[in-house]
Amino acid sequence: MSGDQRPKDSAEGSSRSGGDHYQPQPAPLSRYESQKRRDWNTFGQYLKNQRPPVSLSQSNCNHVLDFLRYLDQFGKTKVHLHGCVFFGQPSPPAPCTCPLRQAWGSLDALIGRLRAAYEEHGGSAETNPFGNGAIRVYLREVKECQAKARGIPYKKKKKKKAPIRERNEAKPPMQSA
Repeated sequence: MSGDQRPKDSAEGSSRSGGDHYQPQPAPLSRYESQKRRDWNTFGQYLKNQRPPVSLSQSNCNHVLDFLRYLDQFGKTKVHLHGCVFFGQPSPPAPCTCPLRQAWGSLDALIGRLRAAYEEHGGSAETNPFGNGAIRVYLREVKECQAKARGIPYKKKKKKKAPIRERNEAKPPMQSA
């Protein structure tokens, strides 16, 4: 062996060129993780487009509320207005001019993903603008408004109580007199 040659590393294969280093590909993101990343980037872009631009560290619950209202223009859920003849009907028989909005469930899921992303990017749970009480109030109002407009009340699910374990104590047999 000459002095400038080195022994081949056991991890090196003959199919690769000499200068390339093997880097394992990261595992593909789950659907939830990629949606969370997309939502986080969208919110960041929304803040950058504000006049003046707002940094993520300076954002607060008012920016989040404005973002949710901004997203309404891209919604696909028909929400009937109070004056609409179809207000309160779950399946209206004809089209109307009422606006399309973001569905409550979509907004709720979005806030959950953004709340998690905020903390993953170094924010603390105490200062998380997505967990602010004003956001919860807004989501509750959207939920109630959409439920009334569709004529379908959302019923709060009752928590099931844990069944009480029955005692398997042997009872003395009844004696007949």
